[in-house]
Amino acid sequence: MRHSIRTRMTLIFIGVTMLMLLAVWAANTWLLEDYYVRNKIGILERCYTQIDEILRENPLSEMEPYSEDNNADELSELIKTMGERYNTTIVLVDNVTGKAMVSSARDKAFLARRLFGYALDQYDEPVDLIKEHEDYVIQRSYNPIDRTADLEAWGFFADGSTLFIMAMPLSSVWESVEISNRFLLLVGSVVMAAGCAAIYFATRKFTQPVLELARLSEEMTRLNFDVKFEGHQQDEVGILGRNMNELSDKLKETITELREANLQLQKDIDEKIQIDEMRKEFIANVSHELKTPIALIQGYAEGLSVGMCEDEESRNYYCGVIVDEAVKMNRMVRQLLNLTALEFGRDMPVMEVFDLASVIRGILTSSSIMIQQKEAKVVFEQQEPVMVRADEFKIEEVVTNYLTNALNHADGERRVEIRLQIMEEENQVKTTVFNTGEPIPEEAIPQLWTKFYKVDKARTRAYGGSGIGLSIVKAIMESHHQQYGARNVPGGVEFWFTLERGEETEAQPAEGQ
Repeated sequence: MRHSIRTRMTLIFIGVTMLMLLAVWAANTWLLEDYYVRNKIGILERCYTQIDEILRENPLSEMEPYSEDNNADELSELIKTMGERYNTTIVLVDNVTGKAMVSSARDKAFLARRLFGYALDQYDEPVDLIKEHEDYVIQRSYNPIDRTADLEAWGFFADGSTLFIMAMPLSSVWESVEISNRFLLLVGSVVMAAGCAAIYFATRKFTQPVLELARLSEEMTRLNFDVKFEGHQQDEVGILGRNMNELSDKLKETITELREANLQLQKDIDEKIQIDEMRKEFIANVSHELKTPIALIQGYAEGLSVGMCEDEESRNYYCGVIVDEAVKMNRMVRQLLNLTALEFGRDMPVMEVFDLASVIRGILTSSSIMIQQKEAKVVFEQQEPVMVRADEFKIEEVVTNYLTNALNHADGERRVEIRLQIMEEENQVKTTVFNTGEPIPEEAIPQLWTKFYKVDKARTRAYGGSGIGLSIVKAIMESHHQQYGARNVPGGVEFWFTLERGEETEAQPAEGQ
């Protein structure tokens, strides 16, 4: 990544390392020489002090001439050390005789001549005065022939009779700076390369959890709260990861609650809309269905009130019409109340196991008078028990509605057949009610289960139907989670429904009650 922490940390390391190397190079180039010279000046000053102390105790005129083979005395040891350790040549000259008494230089005559040249102010080569003491000075001299420079100290010791000169070459410091810078560039490049590689791979341990947290946050923006930070770090990244896990859990819980509340709210809104629509539909349908019986009752009642029926037979006829219409209205209202309770789930089925064949025989027995009035022939040949699991009273109402519908629409032979079919694979019992007569228009079959729908309104009115019976069948079967339907078959129409097969058990409420 272009702006990743890993890349930025590596670039910062490179930048800091380069600045440090540049600072060291600058220090070597511009400060090392001055530091080197000051250090050499200090060496010359300490050497002067030590020789001066020796000469206070042992005058130079009493010493034996210095040689490399004879260095047992303190002065000889000091001169030898200065030569070996600091590459310093020293010449001590007796001011009275002008003779070089002590010298560590191979060409002591050359240094002696230079010393007298300085002392007599007869030396023509350029020099830079660096530091001036009471008895001696420290200066930088240049040799234009070989382009070298020396750091020199010359003057008198405290005894006043001894001249000295000490020379220390400075050319080595420039070479040392150049070598040091080249070495620094080489080592710095290796260190920078190795450091960059090390920090690039080392930062992976830090950036990997950060990338994992970034991925986790991206998933959270997509409302995916199942991903979790699995690191076990005890540092700030670990604390952040655990906090994000806790935040994810709380967001998941909160959003789940909000979703549930939203679903419940939407459900309540939909239910309210449905109730409003059903209420409007109910009022419209009831108003339409009650209009005719109310008009009849009103008309015949007004006829009775104005004395249109003077004979008893007419009055009985008028009263019979009023009573008949009132009975139809009462039945329709009860059916509507029953249907409304089923549709709103306030009348859930009580599930029990019972003999369906026995229930159908009981319905046929109680409906014998209506069957005779319709001059119909009802056939039901099932004699052995057929056990089903359902609400016995509601299934009795379904069969009654199917039977009533079949008797009212039977034509031709006026034959009604009720059959029970056991479906082993589906573990169900299918009940069919067939009646002879005219087929139902195919486009009207899906509408049969709609409240107040009537295929033949004149015929329905003739037998007092309200168009609610099949709607009740639909509500009952859906509360049982079973199938139902109607179809045209050769010779007539067949209505059917299915029920779950059952064994003898105690009655228990349906699921969701």
